[in-house]
Amino acid sequence: MTTPSDIRALAGELSLAVVRLTRHLRGRRADAQISLTQLSALATLNRDGAMTPGSLAAKERVQPPSMTRVIASLSEMRLVQRDPHPTDGRQIIVSLSEHGRALIADETHAREAWMTEQLSRLSPEQVAVLEQAVGIMKQIVDQSE
Repeated sequence: MTTPSDIRALAGELSLAVVRLTRHLRGRRADAQISLTQLSALATLNRDGAMTPGSLAAKERVQPPSMTRVIASLSEMRLVQRDPHPTDGRQIIVSLSEHGRALIADETHAREAWMTEQLSRLSPEQVAVLEQAVGIMKQIVDQSE
């Protein structure tokens, strides 16, 4: 039987493992052109499509003024486009530019190449366990959003 203290211990171990894995994935970005905050905003636009700065701020869980600065910097680097909102003249719609899409593809490729190499060293049983764990982790995140 799993006790509250067992669950607490697992939570600590899982959190630490995720932090360490994240560090390794970030390490694939040796020649990074943009910050992790900027990368996260680009990844959200890539995944969810064009949206208002307010919607992007909400998805990224940052304050709108912070997102305004991120969008301005990404726009200066020509990684995003800012277009007028079709129905609200006070708003803009932010979307990925072709250069932004290419950068996301490069970032994704670097992380996936490293992760593929690591996973290829595991047994089929270990890979199956990780497949289940990924599903559970997605469920945890989805339930908290």
